[in-house]
Amino acid sequence: MSDKIFMRVGEALVAGGPPGTAAEPEVIIGEMDGPMGTAFGTLLGDQVKGHSRVLAILNTDIMVRPATIMVSKVTVKNERYTNILMGTVQAAIANGVLDAVRNGDIPKEKANDLGIIVSVWLNPIVAEQDNLDHKILFDIHRKATANAIHKAMSNKPDIDWLLENQEKIVHKYFQMGLDGKI
Repeated sequence: MSDKIFMRVGEALVAGGPPGTAAEPEVIIGEMDGPMGTAFGTLLGDQVKGHSRVLAILNTDIMVRPATIMVSKVTVKNERYTNILMGTVQAAIANGVLDAVRNGDIPKEKANDLGIIVSVWLNPIVAEQDNLDHKILFDIHRKATANAIHKAMSNKPDIDWLLENQEKIVHKYFQMGLDGKI
């Protein structure tokens, strides 16, 4: 890894829990003195109704480092969904960032120089679950965040793997016609 972390991109999917608990974050990581800082500041300062941008926090008044902003991929429309997103999931993302530092994916000495943008997928049906297990939801989003950061910082999957496996991978939601043709 070079000393300068210009911009890295990664994603991850962690599923397997109760309905609505799957996580599919997409992350961008980079030095705040370049385009990443511009993007970060723009997102935080340009709030959009239904897609609030908030810092990842461990608890109120305790922001994580590297500074991390989370943006919902889903339009936030109801109070219960908002409370889950801006509570359990927000804390999970913050913990996933710290896990990435602890695991060495993010150099500790860069914690004050980097910024992270996390695009968050939280299925809207999560707000309909009467017996939502917040611990499972937290664990899944924490793991997915740390996995996405790991993939971003290690450039995974690499181009050789992608070229080798391109024809073997079929998108989970790829729809083929009845005749088997696109």
